[in-house]
Amino acid sequence: MKKGGRVAYAGKLGHHSDTLVKYFEAVPGVPKIIEGYNPATWMLEVSSPLAEARLNVDFAEIYANSALYRSNQDLIKELSVQPPGSQDLSFPTKYSQNFVNQCMANAWKQFRSYWKNPPYNAMRYLMTFLYAVLFGTVFWGKGNNIESQQDLYSLLGSIYAVVFFLGASTVLSILPVVSIERTVFYREKAAGMYSPLSYAFAQALVEFVYSAAQGVLYTVLFYPMVGFDWKLDKFFYFMFFIVAGFVYTTLYGMMLIACTSSELLASVLVALSLTVWNIFAGFIISRPMMPVWWRWFYWANPVSWTIYGVIASQYGNDNRNLTVPGQTGGVVAVKDFLNDNLGYRHDFLGYVVLGHLGYILLFFFLFGYGIKKLNFQRR
Repeated sequence: MKKGGRVAYAGKLGHHSDTLVKYFEAVPGVPKIIEGYNPATWMLEVSSPLAEARLNVDFAEIYANSALYRSNQDLIKELSVQPPGSQDLSFPTKYSQNFVNQCMANAWKQFRSYWKNPPYNAMRYLMTFLYAVLFGTVFWGKGNNIESQQDLYSLLGSIYAVVFFLGASTVLSILPVVSIERTVFYREKAAGMYSPLSYAFAQALVEFVYSAAQGVLYTVLFYPMVGFDWKLDKFFYFMFFIVAGFVYTTLYGMMLIACTSSELLASVLVALSLTVWNIFAGFIISRPMMPVWWRWFYWANPVSWTIYGVIASQYGNDNRNLTVPGQTGGVVAVKDFLNDNLGYRHDFLGYVVLGHLGYILLFFFLFGYGIKKLNFQRR
């Protein structure tokens, strides 16, 4: 084939390329091949642009006017006619394996990939351990030592810091990992190896397992240090909200990567999201104090639901008296103070649990949609 895609020869080579050699030697002016010379090298030399210019010939035109070309065209026409009774090539399914097997294979691959990524996983567990020890020692024993309004606000501040800073570190650390995995996914998707949804399920599953272990680690360290009430329902409520917080922040980062063109753009959106979540989390300004036209964003903020769940589950039914300056009688029950001033109610916990599950499903759905429908590959 010549430069530009023009064919100079298309046919059999023959024994020791004798058919090829005879074809070119038949062209007037082409030198005979030297005995023992490599036929491929000789063919390239005699058909080079320099050789064509010296001989004043065009091997592509010679081939197009040759009997060999006409013979090849006749063969193409013959093979292009569909034999009687034949059918087009088809497969019963798009993928070689069913959806369950695809999910299992993808999950196995993802778990192996994460196991071989200690810089990411070791760092996330190290940060979780350090945050638990830091906040646990700073607020050592404060959970059952609530006598004044200041004591309560200090404890609420620790809960706010735990939820927000752990969520921020989680969502920021997941971005580069999912971005790299998405590049591999694009290549395997183009090869038709598996369904995009099976990949999304596997990616979410492996992150759920690691995030759940992360939440359990934090709970077993932080909960006894702070001295929260050792009641079964309160302990498991706390663990659920912490684990759910890890899961939805992880899925949120995965969703941003799946729905944006680059890790840089996703990082910008994370910074914007964290700023807004921080303002409307219900600690800097409580929900009852927010303007009515902004109060809806409190409920649209997943972090506010986690803070609500942790505080309401631990103190929403607490009947201990709290010293409040300026309050008539000087004291008020903890649960009444939380309800009147911060809007936290213990009987709303069921809806808070559903809210967490809703955010997890929402972010997972958007992640799966982005993986399935959006393609930002530029080649």
